[in-house]
Amino acid sequence: MKPENMLAPGIKAIGLALWIPKEKSLVISDLHLGYEEMLNRQGIMMPRINFSEITEKLEKIFLEIFKKKKQAKIEKIIINGDLKHEFGEISQQEWKETLDMLEFLEKNCSQIILVQGNHDKILGPIAKFKKMRISKEGFFLEKSKILVVHGNEIPKTEEFKKSKTIVIGHEHPAISLREAAKTETYKCFLKGKFEKKDLIVLPSMSAIAYGTDVLKQEILSPFLQQNLSEFEAWIIEDKVYYFGKIKNLEKNLGR
Repeated sequence: MKPENMLAPGIKAIGLALWIPKEKSLVISDLHLGYEEMLNRQGIMMPRINFSEITEKLEKIFLEIFKKKKQAKIEKIIINGDLKHEFGEISQQEWKETLDMLEFLEKNCSQIILVQGNHDKILGPIAKFKKMRISKEGFFLEKSKILVVHGNEIPKTEEFKKSKTIVIGHEHPAISLREAAKTETYKCFLKGKFEKKDLIVLPSMSAIAYGTDVLKQEILSPFLQQNLSEFEAWIIEDKVYYFGKIKNLEKNLGR
């Protein structure tokens, strides 16, 4: 029996991240740093917890990966879009937290790859300051034929054509489970097909931009504008739990 956190051969879910051992690469998505400052300006008093909660989760992920090699480093950490939150400017909170996050990640990897998300239109000054390049069409892992792309647009590239697996973020998938009068929403990974390719959808790393209930809310990503009943779901709580196909969840939850 394969481990519950094995989404596909050679692809594991560790916490809210995707680990690809063959490539020594970790994929994370949708951090939305700086979200609290935008909410505060709108009169919503949100404590600034997102950065600390993300770093705490990442530390646990690194411990899981490095548990047998205390001084090891990940080769690549791929940030699959929406590192920051604001569309039209870089807020003071975003400047500080984004730079702090990149420095934190640099201590645990050899290279950081920035994939542009729809919230990253003006990430350029931060990337330039850190001497990093932003990949607008996604990042292709050649050995595994995996294309990591944000998911708000479908790319028209040779790497997309060559890819066997596509990894997206953007959607922030989640599933709400009800017991008696109590309902809890859990972030989840999804896996299905897109144009005969395997498609893996990452949950958001953000503690605030939580998620879209894929059983009942409107779907955003063009990759997911299809019948999702055959997609499989892995729910994230204290560990990764395989929950089977969406169609069975809908049936069991009476939706």
